[in-house]
Amino acid sequence: MTYSPEGLFAEREQRFFAIEDRFARKHKWIGWLRLAFVVSAVGACVVLFYYDQAAVGLAVLLAGYFIFAGLIHWHNKIEYTRKHHLYLGLINRAEQERLRGEFHEFANGQEYEEPNHYYTADLDVFGANSVFQLLNRGVTRLGQQRLAQWLKAPAPPEEIQARQEAVAELAPDLEWRQHLQARSMHHHRKTQQLPQPFLLWLRSPDFFVGKGWLVVATFLLPLLTIVSVIYWAQGHTHYPFVGLVVVQFLIAVKYQRQRDEYYEESTGMYETLQSYTDMLVHIEGRTFQSAKARHLQQQLKIDDKPASLHVRQLASIIQYLSARLNTYLNFILNHALMWDFIWMWRLERWKKTMSGNIGEVLNAAAEFEALASLAAFQYANPAYAIPQISQKPFEFDAQDLSHPLIFSENRTANSLAFSGAGHTALITGSNMSGKSTFLRAVGVNMVLAFTGAAVCAKKLAVYPGQVYTSMRTEDNLAENTSSFYAELKRLKILIDLTASGVPVYFFLDEILKGTNSHDRHEGAMALIRQLNKRFCAGFVSTHDLELGNMEQELPGAVENFSFNSYFENGQLLFDYTLRPGICKSFNASQLMRQMGIEV
Repeated sequence: MTYSPEGLFAEREQRFFAIEDRFARKHKWIGWLRLAFVVSAVGACVVLFYYDQAAVGLAVLLAGYFIFAGLIHWHNKIEYTRKHHLYLGLINRAEQERLRGEFHEFANGQEYEEPNHYYTADLDVFGANSVFQLLNRGVTRLGQQRLAQWLKAPAPPEEIQARQEAVAELAPDLEWRQHLQARSMHHHRKTQQLPQPFLLWLRSPDFFVGKGWLVVATFLLPLLTIVSVIYWAQGHTHYPFVGLVVVQFLIAVKYQRQRDEYYEESTGMYETLQSYTDMLVHIEGRTFQSAKARHLQQQLKIDDKPASLHVRQLASIIQYLSARLNTYLNFILNHALMWDFIWMWRLERWKKTMSGNIGEVLNAAAEFEALASLAAFQYANPAYAIPQISQKPFEFDAQDLSHPLIFSENRTANSLAFSGAGHTALITGSNMSGKSTFLRAVGVNMVLAFTGAAVCAKKLAVYPGQVYTSMRTEDNLAENTSSFYAELKRLKILIDLTASGVPVYFFLDEILKGTNSHDRHEGAMALIRQLNKRFCAGFVSTHDLELGNMEQELPGAVENFSFNSYFENGQLLFDYTLRPGICKSFNASQLMRQMGIEV
């Protein structure tokens, strides 16, 4: 990659804001033009009527109506274009903020956090300054929800590869991705609503079920009414017309509540689905090469027609049904032409077409948003590696791996490689030397790899597995649980998980720290021995140097690594570099002296 992401995003931000400003001025100018036209047209009509030019006045009024409607349509298009470029500018500004680690304006996904999840709390997957904020470009609630689901569970190897291929296709297509995001932002409030009420409405019993007579009446009575009007106009009796109107009036009164409810429900659901239309049209209009993207695009077809076309059909039905909002027109339409019932019947036919397919349509849209998020992350970080999913059990080979949520230019990268079930990387180190950060860096990059995203490393080959952490265990006063017991509960989950045969990567930070040194040492050794016999591998950080003797007890299965500190000009310094072997330097006494504690 030869581009500079931050410079490119800055240039695009300025360009789109400049275009937005130009359209804002045009929008204001058209607004004044509309006002001037209305004043001129009304004035002309008044003058013409005053001079008994009624026919010309009516012609001017009719022509003015259509011209004014055209001005409104033009005005609305300009406003849409203005907003669209505003959103594109904001999107590029947000990309720059992500590169600087400024996440405070972004959705943090905290609602997707689960108590006692295997790793999300320890690895900052959700919440403030989280992985979710780093990755998410989704606007709709469904798109954000799908990305959160991907981050909470490793995908099967074939699905990881399929996502990687789709992301590789979407990543360089900056224009398409950002326009997809901007189109969703036009309807942000609606797309933040989950569509469950809409899906329930689609599956609800049809109004006309068991009312075959009403279906017949819906289409027969309007025809008879029209015939009776013609019959009356020819000088015959008006009684047939009156009788038919009375019958339709009684039917309308009988089903008044159902008609009102149907209109309210269908209108609300249309607004929810309409908010996805721009996004669907955008996805339908692109040709994809990757298998996953092509498959998802196929899900956007219903009866071999684009899903967006079906939404437009719904818009047309709702528009006709909305005629009932005019009191006078409503009386004529529903008491002479069975208007509500005709369009309710059309809605039910639409429901039958959509009810079995809309779930797939919304699922495909959500997946495209999640894929676009991963693609945008990959594009914004061209130095990041695409991980290789290894078939060799518990192969982990990372070169220059670091934490993607550390945005310092001096971020330290480390390399580490091992393989085989039962392997434990035992990491010792002084306080603040980087042990916990390294564990989180490895864990976060594994989560990214198993999601299908790029990783913060020069290279990463990793065998797929379930990530499990025990790093931030805390006491719980409400449950009368100490931090030590809370940690034991986390370790019990790990033991049960590894006993199930699922491949597991464990990350244990200062295990059993809530008890005395002897019990901590004996317990840690027992746990490592037990994990050595399971289908798992992982990392254990500790201050217990004697634990390093397990490298001789379990040669090849336990490896010692360390982070060290050193003094220079009377100052305590860290290089945050992972080295083989047990830590040789500890700094607790020096740190206490710096705090004024006499040691």
